[in-house]
Amino acid sequence: MATDLETALTQINTRILEITASPKPNYTVDGQSVKWGDYLKQLLESRKLLAEEIQNEDGPYEERTQVFT
Repeated sequence: MATDLETALTQINTRILEITASPKPNYTVDGQSVKWGDYLKQLLESRKLLAEEIQNEDGPYEERTQVFT
């Protein structure tokens, strides 16, 4: 079962694929700007951070052992 982080990463990857499959120009409508390049950059940065978080999820650990002779 996928974790919440893995699900979020999958959703971001899907959105990146959608955006890059049919790129759109930046535009302004009624004073609202849509900057697709900035949006893609934000998604790529989010993907990088999520991937790092998933790698660190298990994190370093310490294992104590005891030897008997």
